[in-house]
Amino acid sequence: MISHRSFSLAPNKSTSDIPSAMLIRQGVVVDHQDEKKADILIVDGKIADVAPDISDYPADTQIIDASGLYVMPGGIDVHTHFNIDVGIARSSDDFFTGTRAAACGGTTMVVDHMGFGPKGCNLHHQLAVYKEYAQDTAVIDYSFHGVIQHINDEILSEMASMVDDEGISSFKLYLTYGYKLDDESVLRALIELNKVNALTTVHPENDAAIALRRSQLLEQGKTAPKYHAQSRPLECEAEAIARMINLAKLANNAPLYIVHLSNGLGLDYVRLARQNKQPVWAETCPQYLLLDESCYERDDALKFILSPPLRPVEEREKLWQGLMDGSIDTVATDHCSFTYHDQKQRGKDNFSACPNGMPGVENRMPLLFSEGVMAGRISPSRFVELTSYMPARLFGLYPQKGSLAKGSDADLVLFDPKQQVTITHDLLHDNIDYTPYEAMQCHGWPLMTISRGHVVACNGEFMGKAGNGRFVRRKPFHAVKNGETVINTEE
Repeated sequence: MISHRSFSLAPNKSTSDIPSAMLIRQGVVVDHQDEKKADILIVDGKIADVAPDISDYPADTQIIDASGLYVMPGGIDVHTHFNIDVGIARSSDDFFTGTRAAACGGTTMVVDHMGFGPKGCNLHHQLAVYKEYAQDTAVIDYSFHGVIQHINDEILSEMASMVDDEGISSFKLYLTYGYKLDDESVLRALIELNKVNALTTVHPENDAAIALRRSQLLEQGKTAPKYHAQSRPLECEAEAIARMINLAKLANNAPLYIVHLSNGLGLDYVRLARQNKQPVWAETCPQYLLLDESCYERDDALKFILSPPLRPVEEREKLWQGLMDGSIDTVATDHCSFTYHDQKQRGKDNFSACPNGMPGVENRMPLLFSEGVMAGRISPSRFVELTSYMPARLFGLYPQKGSLAKGSDADLVLFDPKQQVTITHDLLHDNIDYTPYEAMQCHGWPLMTISRGHVVACNGEFMGKAGNGRFVRRKPFHAVKNGETVINTEE
């Protein structure tokens, strides 16, 4: 798979043990601000020094020749769904296969959106369940977003302990699906989360409009996969984004994070909020940047059923513009994988019966590097900002993660800008039977991923170990200082 460039990992004969020291020599070192040719010294899993030429290092140091490569902070994917039970199916990737795929794609940490628990359960319930899922299986570091299924006084009073005692400083609420919240519950949640220094993230779609359109389509016998997209038009998403922004304003300017933005109208609402000095941020995903609704005309259209659905082709360029002008802050994946030949087939005669979701955690970094950096749309530093720095800042991980500063975790990815790879599923490391990006050409490819000083992927080969990933307690969210919108002012 990886052709002209490979690494020798001598003197260490095995990468299963973390070397005491590693020196990455003469790569183009890139952070969110600039790029420069430099060495990086790693000692005991932390960045010890970054300098033009490091000559003082321990005798048993592992030497990595990174000449001609970009050396960047490892990716942070703040939107995955591993081992999630969606009622009609459980996703195929658990915290081992999911984080294995992430590591092989240059990602060194995930923040997973936990699935719903039993009706009436408290906030801590799902956290305990998910910690059990991940603690002996994850190969890279991880955290979780809290999930809000309902609002009452007990849930509101529990939020502070989730932030302060558990290190969970972001929470997700849904405006659609089975545990959707009404506007009163949303407003109460926003007010309390703002008080306890947490960031509200939201899946924004107008459930009532979707339910009506879906029932009308099904009554008309329009059950094919292509009607999934018609049941959830972009206006349903954009309306919900605008409503959330206004509710956040009413909640004492509560900070708000829009997940998986898929269209330009919603982006316009985000821009308008920012013009009005609201602390609002937006995430998009590779599928909305690279795929479009024409996928629903394919024979394998079931592969592309996710929510929000793929949009008209013209929406892609609107999102790219948002990446280029700074209106979009992060690129995550919403990785939620179901097998095409088995689980997705539930929807072959009725789109509404198909489990929603697509894989992508392994492809995010190379696709954005190829279509963003190598295509000239964004700079290498902007790439780092979107994939690592801003995720770390927004979600209470900086400067432990998303940074190349001394003392930061040695989470790194080495990219070869000259490497050209055609994506095929047999190259990937997930637990399903397809990739939505089959046959796409990538210009530039991650050759090595390092997690806390440990090489977890090299030359297309997974080299990590189940259980090496650690749960990371995240810091409280601080968005406003002296009347100006900032991010995590307490570092």
